[in-house]
Parts: sequence; structure tokens; C-alpha cells
Amino acid sequence: MKNKDMRKFSNNELVSTINNLKKELLNLRFQAATAQLTNPMRISEVKKEIARAKTILTENENQ
Repeated sequence: MKNKDMRKFSNNELVSTINNLKKELLNLRFQAATAQLTNPMRISEVKKEIARAKTILTENENQ
């Protein structure tokens, strides 16, 4: 998801997005541990998306 799209979200939507991404990351880690992961780059992509969402959430709270 692009930063432009995330900046349009409300704080509640950002928190929900972060929670969903954390669940996805957990599932990806389980898949990696059991050698079922088809795209290992997805783990780093999800981590970066979580960081982006947290950054935008912090910016919104400080305004």
C-alpha cells in the first residue's frame, strides 16, 4: 500500500491496518519455519508496511 493511500486513513483505520499486517507477518513467519513460504520477500515488505503505518499514525497523533 502506498503512503498516499495510508495518509487518507483515520487513526482507527491505521490501527486496524497495523493489526492485520501483524497477523499476516505472524502467518508468514510460521510458513517460513515450516518451509511453505513461496515468497520470502513478502516478510520484509510487510515489516516495512507496518513501519510506514506506525509512522503515519504517530504523525497524525502529534498534529
